[in-house]
Amino acid sequence: MSRVFRAGEQVLLIDTKKRRYLLILEPGKEFHSHSGIVGHDAVIGAAEGTSFRSSHGMHYTAIRPTLADFVFKMPRGAQVIYPKDLGAILLLADIFPGARVLESGVGSGALSMTMLRAGAHIVGYELRDDFGARARKNVTAFLGESVLDRYRVEQRDCYEGIDETDLDRVVLDLPEPWQVAPHAAKALHPGGLVVGYTPQITQAVQFREALAESGFGMAETIEVLHRSWHIEGQSVRPDHRMVAHTGFLTHARLLGQP
Repeated sequence: MSRVFRAGEQVLLIDTKKRRYLLILEPGKEFHSHSGIVGHDAVIGAAEGTSFRSSHGMHYTAIRPTLADFVFKMPRGAQVIYPKDLGAILLLADIFPGARVLESGVGSGALSMTMLRAGAHIVGYELRDDFGARARKNVTAFLGESVLDRYRVEQRDCYEGIDETDLDRVVLDLPEPWQVAPHAAKALHPGGLVVGYTPQITQAVQFREALAESGFGMAETIEVLHRSWHIEGQSVRPDHRMVAHTGFLTHARLLGQP
């Protein structure tokens, strides 16, 4: 399989100061920054990892963006869930190929594309039509148009109910997920999982209470902290900055009647 860059592909240009620029390669176009110009035609046909010199002498390395790269650089209509939490949600929800998932609060589509790439079939409920449109655009930009066979976003209020039945998973990024707990209990099959992302612990507490009242068990609430390390020769220490609290992740399983 050829690994050279082709027209229409996403590419990430990284300069010597580690600044990152995401663009779509188009014949005849140019990338402009304060560090000079790089022609798209120079990148098209080159191998991943190739270095290019701008008109002002800045060196850029061209690579294909990872999902995490794209999440940070994609256009946003709403605050995105950080990659450190996206990975945890993927495992807490146990997303598998063919899983039928109801996602509510699709925002800019970061969580959607994470679950879609794992093979899920997603119905999204989103109150704001502009957020839904942005999510679809971001999802197709990274995964391609064919993924829309497994992705449908409706302008709906999940607090008012869920039409889908026999779902495998319900994943929520909403201010009041406790309002959805009884609806999720009706929409999931026994043994199905619900996962909620909440910025505040008081939200997680109220969600846990509603889950217990709605027939869910085996509940757990966690947060994920991301600390990188500085490693340079004999100088080894934790970095001074870290991605600490972003949100609480609560997951539970719908239990059958005793």
